[in-house]
Amino acid sequence: MTARSIVFANRGLAFDGRTVGQQPLGGVESSLIAVAEALAARGHRVSVYNDCTAPVTYRGVEWVPLRQGLPVRADLYVANRDHELLLGVPLARARALWLHNPGWKAGGWRYRLKLALRPARVIVLGDYHRNTLPSWMQDRAVTIPLALAEPFRTAAGGDRGRSPPRRAVFTSNPARNLDWLLRVWSERIHPHVPDAELHLFSGPEVYQMRPGTGRSGMERVLAQADTLRDRGVVRHRPVGREVLVDKVAGARAMLYRGHEEETFCLALAEAQGLGVPCVVQPIGSAPERVRNGITGIVAEDDETFAQGAVRLLTDDALWHAMHVDSLRLQRARGWNDVAQDFERLMRP
Repeated sequence: MTARSIVFANRGLAFDGRTVGQQPLGGVESSLIAVAEALAARGHRVSVYNDCTAPVTYRGVEWVPLRQGLPVRADLYVANRDHELLLGVPLARARALWLHNPGWKAGGWRYRLKLALRPARVIVLGDYHRNTLPSWMQDRAVTIPLALAEPFRTAAGGDRGRSPPRRAVFTSNPARNLDWLLRVWSERIHPHVPDAELHLFSGPEVYQMRPGTGRSGMERVLAQADTLRDRGVVRHRPVGREVLVDKVAGARAMLYRGHEEETFCLALAEAQGLGVPCVVQPIGSAPERVRNGITGIVAEDDETFAQGAVRLLTDDALWHAMHVDSLRLQRARGWNDVAQDFERLMRP
């Protein structure tokens, strides 16, 4: 495709392309960085306007403080999450609203008004996400799933000679049913595998949350985890993606119930790409990330979830089969593929 001008806008957090190597990031932020850099690598002129502290160009992407004002023109303008940003770049040839939250949060008159004033495609992340949209928004929807960063597609690329230790991980938002997992772990899983450990790489720092925005709830759940050290629960501060690759790749399983607000769950996708089998329940997008009985277990209830976790922690043959299939089946899609999907938004 001929080089085009592509503008993204995001409001709320201070970050730019360099932030990936400096601090942990949530999936929304890391995804924006990844697709912007992939489009730039394909020869496009890419700018991201957000709450970064100062202008910088990094890996071909121009990062500009949003307070400096959006440009008037672009071949493609993408408002990330925020319907208010849809009104920017009035002469954009193509326009999209990139949703990350469930569609029921976009069903109000404010979204409807903005989309009437500035018609746009609505980017969703999968079938579950599309089904959360209000009926009037369905015709605008285009599905563009997220992808894996290269370390998650290439690390642990070979078949391991030995099974990893009995160590499970949780790397998602602590507000998304971590309290449930701690209860199931302490009551139903750990008693059957007393030498097993559950390592948590999770915390409000990833989301740059302020007091009064849900941070206290996260901290309460994490404090609960600290009381379960005698049950093998080990809490870590969130780590950058380069470190997280090694931590997750060395685990035997990822345990995550799922959540109705989880529209893609990059944490599960990353674990699967590293060859780590996952145990989930059919909640939100979780079952879209795990191939039941092949790369992990989609458990219908709490007891089946616990049994699946115990099996993966103790059954070397089961773990090995799911590990190999995860590496074979779950690491194909990269950010260059996502960039190509975004390019299609600019076609008539």
